[in-house]
Amino acid sequence: MGSEMVMVDDISFPSQITTSNPLSLLGHGITDIEIHFLQIKFTAIGVYIDPEIVSHLQKWKGKTGTELAEDDHFFDSVISAPVDKYLRIVVIKEIKGSQYGVQLESSVRDRLAADDKYEEEEEEALEKIVEFFQTKYFKKDSVLTFSFPAASNVAEIGFSSDEKEEPKTMKVENGNVVDMIKKWYLGGTSAYSPSTITSLANTLSLELSK
Repeated sequence: MGSEMVMVDDISFPSQITTSNPLSLLGHGITDIEIHFLQIKFTAIGVYIDPEIVSHLQKWKGKTGTELAEDDHFFDSVISAPVDKYLRIVVIKEIKGSQYGVQLESSVRDRLAADDKYEEEEEEALEKIVEFFQTKYFKKDSVLTFSFPAASNVAEIGFSSDEKEEPKTMKVENGNVVDMIKKWYLGGTSAYSPSTITSLANTLSLELSK
C-alpha cells in the first residue's frame, strides 16, 4: 500500500503516509487562478487523513460527493473529527515564501475576525508564521506540509525546497489560528482549493457507502 503513488497534475503523491498512525490520501487537487483565459497552477495538494474518520461521519452516509462538497457542516465535522490530518503541498509555479505567508495570514486573519476571535495572541501567532516563510523561496517541487495531530490543537508546518533537504519546521500553538488554517484548506465551499474539496467529498462519500 505504502509504495503506491497517485499522480496529481504530474506530481506524485504517496497513497499513504505515516505520522503517529498510517494516513490515507483521501483528497487531492490544485490551487490555481485564471488570467485572460489562461489557467496558472500554483500548487498541488494532497490531504491525508486517518481512515478512522469515516466512523465520525456516519450521519452523512448515503450522500453523494456533490451533496457533501456543498455541505459546510460536513466539512466542519471533517475538521473537528478527532483523528490525525496532514496536508502535503507541492509547488508547481515558483513564488516567494513571503507571498505565500502573507496570503495565509490575510485569509486566516479574515476568518478569525469574522468569528470575533482575532486578538493579540492570534496576531502574534500569525506574525511568527509570516516570519517563518519570509526567508523561504518556493521553487518548483518544493514541499510544504501541515501536520494536525488529533491529540492536540497544535500544528506543525514543514518546508523543504527539495526531497534531499531536511525540512525546516515550526509549531503553531494558537488553537484558533490552527483551526482557521484547517478551514482555509478544508473548509468546504469557502476553502482555498475547490478541486481538493470535490475530491475529498467524492472519496468520503464512497468510503461512507461501504
